[in-house]
Amino acid sequence: METVEIKLREDHIRLGQALKAAGVAESGVEAKYLILDGKVTVNGAAELQRGKKLYAGDEAACGNILIKIV
Repeated sequence: METVEIKLREDHIRLGQALKAAGVAESGVEAKYLILDGKVTVNGAAELQRGKKLYAGDEAACGNILIKIV
């Protein structure tokens, strides 16, 4: 599994933005459908909210990519 770290500029990042920043999705629309299709997990649980706020220490996964928020 490939790991991508995203460093926060503010106190949080939204899940859709994190997927784009990590290169998992090329657009917000693509991120939306990955999430709605149940292909994304946050901290080990399936997540269906594109606007889910991620904070430092959270992890999201999609396919073979693990996104760590730092």
